[in-house]
Amino acid sequence: MLREATIYSENLSPRDSEWLHLLLGDWQIIADAAHGDLVLWLPQNIEPPHQFMSVAQVRPSTVHTLFHRDMVNKAMYEDLIPHAEKAWLHKTVEKFSHVLPETGTRTNTCMVPLVREERVIALLTVHTELFDARIPPKVELMCQKFSMDLLQMVTRGAWPEFTAPVGSSRGNPRVSDGVITLDAEGKVLFASPNAASTYKRLGLEEELEDTRLVDKTRELIPCSEKADETLPLVLTGRMPWRGEVRANNTSVTFRAIPFRRPTALGEERYGAVLLCRDVTELRRRELEMMTKDATIREIHHRVKNNLQTVSALLRLQSRRMHTEEAKQGLEEAMRRVATIALVHETLSQGLTQSVDFDELIQRQFRFAAELASPGQEVRTVLEGTFGELPSQFATPLALIINEIVANAVEHGLAGQAGTVTLRGERGHNKAHEDTLKITITDDGIGMGDRSIPASDNAGSLTISNDEGLGMQIVRTLVASELNGSIRWRSAEPRGTEVIIDAVLIDAGA
Repeated sequence: MLREATIYSENLSPRDSEWLHLLLGDWQIIADAAHGDLVLWLPQNIEPPHQFMSVAQVRPSTVHTLFHRDMVNKAMYEDLIPHAEKAWLHKTVEKFSHVLPETGTRTNTCMVPLVREERVIALLTVHTELFDARIPPKVELMCQKFSMDLLQMVTRGAWPEFTAPVGSSRGNPRVSDGVITLDAEGKVLFASPNAASTYKRLGLEEELEDTRLVDKTRELIPCSEKADETLPLVLTGRMPWRGEVRANNTSVTFRAIPFRRPTALGEERYGAVLLCRDVTELRRRELEMMTKDATIREIHHRVKNNLQTVSALLRLQSRRMHTEEAKQGLEEAMRRVATIALVHETLSQGLTQSVDFDELIQRQFRFAAELASPGQEVRTVLEGTFGELPSQFATPLALIINEIVANAVEHGLAGQAGTVTLRGERGHNKAHEDTLKITITDDGIGMGDRSIPASDNAGSLTISNDEGLGMQIVRTLVASELNGSIRWRSAEPRGTEVIIDAVLIDAGA
């Protein structure tokens, strides 16, 4: 509905720009209530005659738009400029009829100067279709009236208010959801059909009009339901806040907009408009999602516990082995199971199915080096960044790093003190796919004259029987799970460097 360009003008202070952005965040309410298109204009020169350029527009969601083409970054129509100059110089709202040149549609146009600190900073135009013979229904007349009340506050810079909190929950009400107008005492002057239906779902049997809304709402809220302490201020229209009511298995959100006018003593509140919306289904879906998230986290937690149990059983079994080869095999299996358990532990602590791999690998990297050769002095260095990774990549990548680091410690350093460095680099390939480059380097004895063939996702599953289990695991996971390639080369001045290029393609996308 909203289209805007960058708001900038030499005439605007930072505070003015901030207020204009607040207005753009809320002016959909005016467009929907007025049943018209809104355009924001800024002057291109300080001294008159002014040249105005449109910087934002919003279309109504309650009726069809009058502007079928985008209006942003367009110069003001020539026949609007005299009215704009008058509104700018005299700080008055100008109303007139205007024919749109693109469509020939005759419109009612309202030119509203936006005044802050006794100076005009911008102009706002409201364009509504002109119907000569049509008698508008009551709900339309009431919405147009409250849109003009809002515009009167907008022209003084009194709405939107800087002190009004911004709603963070989903389901903020809109004009089309339901409108209730109140007098200064909180008595209902008018309730739209949608608002009346919403209160029927809350359990109200009588009509809303001529009743005090806060009293009727209190009667509907069950004693077991803890009501928000600020709700009376919302339902009487005293404060520009939001609230929510739960009754009769129905949830309704409210937003209050107090109407104020200037007096000799300052601003006087003379009424308010309440927007209301039935969010029962929305809250039900949110509860379902929360339940699903909790269930998934619990599953990851239990899988982690089960894997840790398996790892402990393997450790116990290895102590009963009499041959060194059997002990080593079980210890390697224990290490692999523990690596998978660590990923599930990380997933059990978050709300998303992605892993902060930098935090995970920081623990796992050192853990893998220590398990590979207990008592050996091995320094680990972590460089670069891995970022957030989906769980389907995190588990195989952790296993791959575990195997390569263990191999570097056991065979590369070969019992000597040394350093293993792990580096991650995120990027994109020519197909604009997310990529990850993993480099693992040791400063051990190196490869010498030995060469290890590289592999990619096309041919890496052809594995030599001469390779150990760890190498077979690495090649298989790189090809099938990371859609990548792996290669070995000598490092300078000494040691071995393993490079993995992975393509992070989500198979479930």
